[in-house]
Amino acid sequence: MIKEYKSATGLEGPLMIVEGIEGIKYGELTDVELQDGSIRRGQVLETSEKRALVQLFESSQGISTSLATVRFLGRGMTTSLTREMLGRIFNGVGDPIDDTGEIIPEKHMDINGSPINPYSRNFPSEFIQTGVSAIDGLLTLVRGQKLPIFSGSGLPHAQLAAQIARQSKTLGKAEEFAVVFAAMGITFEEANFFIDDLRKTGAIERSILYINLANDPVIERIAIPRVALTAAEYLAFELDMHVLVILTDMTNYCEALREISAARKEVPGRRGYPGYMYTDLSMLYERAGRIKGKSGSITQFPILTMPEDDKTHPIPDLTGYITEGQVFLGRDIHRKGILPPINVLPSLSRLMQKGIGEGKTREDHADVANQLFAAYAKGVESRELAVVLGEAALTPIDRIYVKFAEQFEQKFINQGFEENRSIDETLNLGWKLLTILPRTELKRIRNEYIDRYLGEKN
Repeated sequence: MIKEYKSATGLEGPLMIVEGIEGIKYGELTDVELQDGSIRRGQVLETSEKRALVQLFESSQGISTSLATVRFLGRGMTTSLTREMLGRIFNGVGDPIDDTGEIIPEKHMDINGSPINPYSRNFPSEFIQTGVSAIDGLLTLVRGQKLPIFSGSGLPHAQLAAQIARQSKTLGKAEEFAVVFAAMGITFEEANFFIDDLRKTGAIERSILYINLANDPVIERIAIPRVALTAAEYLAFELDMHVLVILTDMTNYCEALREISAARKEVPGRRGYPGYMYTDLSMLYERAGRIKGKSGSITQFPILTMPEDDKTHPIPDLTGYITEGQVFLGRDIHRKGILPPINVLPSLSRLMQKGIGEGKTREDHADVANQLFAAYAKGVESRELAVVLGEAALTPIDRIYVKFAEQFEQKFINQGFEENRSIDETLNLGWKLLTILPRTELKRIRNEYIDRYLGEKN
């Protein structure tokens, strides 16, 4: 039921205090009518017995508290949903911004969603091919997983996100695959880059884009991942599609959380972020997964930039606790001109073993991945030793490992943002690199696989 009040008593930035209210709920939508008849939308951030704190989605400029009429709409924020959203571009609250008309909704859903009962979850177990060798080969993404990308300021995470969005697909039987892309607090140039990249490759036809620019309202930045995940849940659990959700940049989302927390004068936690940030992030990340009896799924690729490249910063630190692994982008690797600059040594996919092997990727995948990782780690160690002690201090086998590390970076990790490699191409490239090593060093691969894939080459 709509309730109307003319008792706004305070206005500070985007926050408005309304007195004398009754029965108002947290998260309830409001309409603020100005004296000229224009309407500005808001949302209840805090409520007590007789007072409500309203956060405006737009600027508060020109509002007179004595003349404004505040209507509480009796419902939380919802979004309109239909299959026809694929190929469309929306703002942070789900309104179309692509000049192709309004959508005709088949359903309205609350953007806060409902938590998935752990008993109802299916364990992630199916491979998703991104076309990026470093991810598919060593950090495999599994359907229903949450695998974040930890980047740094100035690193090309936007290009990697666009590459994953246009190349990702499931293998095996033909199934509908969709991408929901939510960009938070980005610049106009970045928004155009994502839109143009998906359009020129045709990938936008299976994608839904939600765009929130840096100059858009902060409260919209809080809403956009929830709107995007609600659309993903509709596609996955009502239309039985496999949905990949890319959220970039989660650091901008957390900064918006901190800004609103400061405006509400809450007691700050670590580095000024609100103490409930872990809970807030988990409410987003845990909306990924598979449900028993449903063929659809939601897989998440959150992307965040680590302030000052500090992985102990609260944002990557808390994200790492909630998600099932992480993909690190390395500044040192980027300086070498390697694209995408994925640093595989600190990276991890905790569900990788569940999504690879015979019938999913290939029977030799696990062994090849283990051997490549071990050989690269030893090569990097030998290379660092040479820097300290000089190359003369290296043994002949150490020099071979140094050579392997260089070739691994230049040929396996380095592929640019336009090349799309199948999992077979990735594994075959791995075998080719392993010919650099003597057969006696291939201690992590079963002899039957060495005979089958290398034969006499090694």
